Amino acid sequence: MHGWWQDLTDLVLPTECGGCGSPRTVLCPRCRAALSRGAPRRVRPVPEPSGLPAVYAAAPYADAVRAALLAHKERGALGLARPLGTALAGAARAGLRAAATGAGRTGAGAGAAGGVAGGAVLLVPVPSARQAVRARGHDPARRIALAAAGGLRRSGTPARALAVLRQRRVVADQSGLTSRQRLENLAGALEVAAGGARLLLSGPVVLVDDVMTTGASLAEAARAVTTAVYTARGREGMRKQKSRSRQKEQQEGNSVYGTPEMAWVNGAGEVVCAAVVAASPDSFGIDRN
Repeated sequence: MHGWWQDLTDLVLPTECGGCGSPRTVLCPRCRAALSRGAPRRVRPVPEPSGLPAVYAAAPYADAVRAALLAHKERGALGLARPLGTALAGAARAGLRAAATGAGRTGAGAGAAGGVAGGAVLLVPVPSARQAVRARGHDPARRIALAAAGGLRRSGTPARALAVLRQRRVVADQSGLTSRQRLENLAGALEVAAGGARLLLSGPVVLVDDVMTTGASLAEAARAVTTAVYTARGREGMRKQKSRSRQKEQQEGNSVYGTPEMAWVNGAGEVVCAAVVAASPDSFGIDRN
């Protein structure tokens, strides 16, 4: 009940700006502009964890942007989901454009016509710990991902939020941990929920989160998605291979390269990039593209 009631209250009776505290507005024009002051950029943490996809951020994690994200995450200012989602959609759009031109890519999936092929873009949020969701009354990344998917659709990009990642074990609080400690803390911590891998085969994947600091969470999310998708493709290929006779395979082509594998060629199931609302200011200073 807390979620929908707080959401309704924020929309009807906004109390103060999440960025600066100005009265009677969810996010004042000045703080809203801070989210979109410049074009979303590719960001790189230092050190950059192995397996991290290309990450695009809308703004540095500082000042009004930091305050707004914390208000949404920790204080339940749910009315901020839409402007934060708009910023996240811009970062995702920048990543998709780069993927379409081959800039910063880590794999296949850019369509010949200049777009990312393979169906609607799937925004896959990095999940919060179950205990954190219970304490906050909502999952911040998932809520922002839903808003971002709506923003992408309104701008003409087919998209949907797909919350298929789960924590498979308890992890320690990340605050105060070094980059190396965060990687060790999160190693193998995420998995794709049962049935989620087949859903991932319906389109290219953009991993999303509210904030990137060390990149450990996004790297672990990329590992979990890639592992689940490759396993699903292998199982589907084996199933098709067993169900067809050798003669039919010769007529129709080797079943191992059936629908799931063709989906991979078109970018479906592949982690194209990652997008966040904000990233550490230091990560904006490095651009090796």
